[in-house]
Amino acid sequence: MNDIQHPALRPDRIGDLHLANRLAVSPMTRVSAAADGTPTSEMADYYTAFARGGFSLVLTEGTYTDTRYSQGYANQPGIVTDGHEAAWRDITSRVHDAGAPMILQLMHAGALSQGNRYRDDTAAPSAVQPRGQKMPEYGGHGPWRTPRAMSQDDLDQVVHGFVTSAVRARRAGFDGVEVHGANGYLVDQFLTDYTNQRGDRYGGTVANRVRLAAEIVSAIRAEVGPRFCVGIRLSQGKVNDFTHRWAGGSRDAEIIFAALAEAGASYLHIASEGRDWVETATLDGQVTITGLARKVTGLPVLANGGMHDPARAAMVLQDGHADVLALGRGALANPDFPRRLAQGLPLADFDHRMLQPMATLSNARLWRPAAGVPA
Repeated sequence: MNDIQHPALRPDRIGDLHLANRLAVSPMTRVSAAADGTPTSEMADYYTAFARGGFSLVLTEGTYTDTRYSQGYANQPGIVTDGHEAAWRDITSRVHDAGAPMILQLMHAGALSQGNRYRDDTAAPSAVQPRGQKMPEYGGHGPWRTPRAMSQDDLDQVVHGFVTSAVRARRAGFDGVEVHGANGYLVDQFLTDYTNQRGDRYGGTVANRVRLAAEIVSAIRAEVGPRFCVGIRLSQGKVNDFTHRWAGGSRDAEIIFAALAEAGASYLHIASEGRDWVETATLDGQVTITGLARKVTGLPVLANGGMHDPARAAMVLQDGHADVLALGRGALANPDFPRRLAQGLPLADFDHRMLQPMATLSNARLWRPAAGVPA
């Protein structure tokens, strides 16, 4: 195949967002904001580089939504103060000037919080200690603490935080928001059977466990109107449980996808949690999770997991498994990936050392000369 004709380079759209190609930057936690959650000029440089490199859509790292339980990491950016909003406005302006729309990912960590400047305790669907250990690349160590079970008032505050953050995001110049419903964080904790042991309307059946996600999407949609982009990211695996899969397979997936489409989602973003798409995509041995999402909802679907492989990317698009490809590590190694693909240039391999000892932008900057990469 001639790379100039690669299907990932064809234009597309998500709602009112016109995309120059089908290549997006996946959300990646970089813990490089100021201590109070204010985005920095270094972050502006980081995001703008992807737009200059030809990506048609830039999604931010998970950004916390309230001053209660949502923050997951020290130096995680927030969208809860006027200062946060103003700093993000500078970033969206630069990214737009470089030619790409930008979407803010809204995140509530729930039980998987290992650094919250507002409090020391955690809250989640149920008082269940998370599996695994805190993540050292994001400043954590040791086992997770056991959270307290959230009350209805807590849940009302969660929804309120997502809605007010979405409003701030729109004022800050973002073209949309993405609800982080993946990777083991709060919304995913409600979706997951073993972390959600509630006996109320948010627990038990899959239809109940998806309720919080649907309420968040619906409440944001009601506040921002029909044209503002409101996506949601989902995954089966988690940062602390890579092998988890939805117990009901495609049956569970259909219920989840339909509920979120009905709630007003603009798109679904299906993540692979650091694993290859092929490894995580197949449901019930026959359909792919991304292809099923497209079939059930009719919405645009973003796929993630090894999409920097040109052959894999072409297959996923041409065979109808997804509409847009979200690159994580491939984008870190090649911030100009779309231009390289269009021109048939070689692609750099991802080097995990750029995220060590922590996944900060400053560590990546120090890695470049040590690895012989031009600054």
